[in-house]
Amino acid sequence: MRKTILLTGATGFLGSHLLERFLKENYKLIILKRSFSDIWRIKDLISEVSSYDVDKVDLRIIFKENKINYVVHTATNYGRKGEPASQILRDNLLFSIELLEQAAFFNTDTFFNTDTLQYKYLTNYTLSNKQFTEWLKKFAESEKIKIVNLKIEHMYGPKDDDNKFVMWLVKQLLDDVPEIKLTKGEQKRDFIFIDDVVDAYSKVLLEPDLNYFSELEVGTGKSIPLKHFINVIKSEVEKRKIKKNFTKLNFGALEYRTNEPMEIKVDNKKLIKLGWSPKIEIYKGVELLINSKMGNK
Repeated sequence: MRKTILLTGATGFLGSHLLERFLKENYKLIILKRSFSDIWRIKDLISEVSSYDVDKVDLRIIFKENKINYVVHTATNYGRKGEPASQILRDNLLFSIELLEQAAFFNTDTFFNTDTLQYKYLTNYTLSNKQFTEWLKKFAESEKIKIVNLKIEHMYGPKDDDNKFVMWLVKQLLDDVPEIKLTKGEQKRDFIFIDDVVDAYSKVLLEPDLNYFSELEVGTGKSIPLKHFINVIKSEVEKRKIKKNFTKLNFGALEYRTNEPMEIKVDNKKLIKLGWSPKIEIYKGVELLINSKMGNK
C-alpha cells in the first residue's frame, strides 16, 4: 500500500523539490499551503496531490480525513520581509507544535523536521527553530511518534528565492551591476546542492530502525571559504556572457555581522552510515544553478 506523506512548505524551495521526488517515488502526497501562496514552483504538480489551505482548514480535520504515515515539515518563516517576532513565533513554533500534536494524536509514524545548523548566529528565525527542537525532544520522550530532525547547512540550487544570498548574487552578476560590496569572505560554509539534500530525506524516509528522536546533520562535510564559492559563481556566469561586462567583487567593503560564525562544520557521519553520500560537488552544482537561472532569465 502506498504510504502517505503530509508535506508542509511544498510551495517553497526545498518543499517543491521534495514534492517532485516523492511523487516520482510513488508516495501519496498531501500538501499544506496558504490560500494566497504563490504556487509557481509546483504549478505542474499541483493536480497530482491533495491540497489544504491551512488559513482556512483546521489541522485536526486534515488528519481526521486522511491516514498520514509521515509528516515532512519544511514550512518556515525566515523573517526576511521584516515580519515581527510574534509572527515568526506563530509560524515557526506555535504552528509547528500544533502540527506535531495532531500527528502524534492520530498515530503518524514519523515527523521529519527541517532545522538549521546556524544557532550561534541567533536571529528570530534560528531562535524559534531552536525552541521547537526542544519540543520535538519532549514529544519523542512520550514514544508516541518518532522524530527525525534534519539540520541543513547552506543549501542552494534552482528555484530558490531571489532574496537569498546565492540567488541574489547570481542575479546581480547576470544584471552586470558595476560592483558588489562584500565582506572579506573568509567565513567558511558547507554549501550543499538541493538534489543532495532531497536524497537525504528520501534515504531517511526508508530507514526502519530509527530511534524515537534522531538528529542528522545534512551537508557535504567540507566547509569552504565564502570568497571561493562566490568566485566560482562569478567565473561560471562570466564564461557564458557574450558581452564581457564584468562585475567588480569588492571583498572587504562590508564588515562581518555581529556574532557571525567564521566556520560551520557539518558532521554527516550518521547519514553516511545510512547509505547516503553527497554526489554534486561545487563546480557542478554552480553550473546547474546558472544554467537554470539563465534559462529563466
